[in-house]
Amino acid sequence: MPQVLEYSDVVVRRNARDIIDHLDWSVNDDERWVILGPNGAGKTTLLQMADTMMHPTSGTVTILGERLGRSDVFELRPRIGFASSALARRVPPEETVLNVVLTAAFSVLGRWREDYEDIDERRALRVLAEWKLDELADRTFGTLSDGERKRVSIARAVMTDPELLLLDEPTASLDLGAREELLSLLGGYAQAPTTPAMIMVTHHVEEIPVGFTHVLLLRDGRVVGAGPLADTLTSAALTEAFGVPIDLTEHDGRYAARAAH
Repeated sequence: MPQVLEYSDVVVRRNARDIIDHLDWSVNDDERWVILGPNGAGKTTLLQMADTMMHPTSGTVTILGERLGRSDVFELRPRIGFASSALARRVPPEETVLNVVLTAAFSVLGRWREDYEDIDERRALRVLAEWKLDELADRTFGTLSDGERKRVSIARAVMTDPELLLLDEPTASLDLGAREELLSLLGGYAQAPTTPAMIMVTHHVEEIPVGFTHVLLLRDGRVVGAGPLADTLTSAALTEAFGVPIDLTEHDGRYAARAAH
């Protein structure tokens, strides 16, 4: 399978500390990865490099066949979908849901003088329906619940039909009902044959959607484990990553973790 992302001996140094420490990792286009690890492990830093927003101190990052630092990031960015709370906070609150998704076609936030084709609008409406947002198309972003905003952010990220989809803690701060609704939608999307490679950062194994295939476990910027979920996500690997004894259970493709006694 074609490779969409490769990190080779990557170091990211901040304030004389390596927050990514000689990391090797690659992602193929048919894989759905979850990145797990404690706070400060380097999860978001990895995602920011994949989104061309940060460059490594040393080593190489290759995204969709283009080497970071030697390619035009403005040509690369439309091929990558990225959803995060930080991005959602930059959406003008008076913007309609339809426009939030539609403006992704031009990589801008906020509708301003752009001319959109009927085909863009039809696609935006279709994407909204896929993420159960069609009834909210005319609502303004500022009036939405947390769960609705998360779904709009993801719909915007998939609007451009990306070759790589990056999700930074999509279920953070959601209540149980909203979390489960979003995980169900993400699971359905992850299992669809036309879905691009996906990488999702989370803190909790309970938030791994069904249909995700691989896991990268990080601690202090180093890889603790990387590979297929069924083989790599173990009590021992979680214990090593989080530094406390963990018991992992699995039921119908969903995981749960608790302190071991």
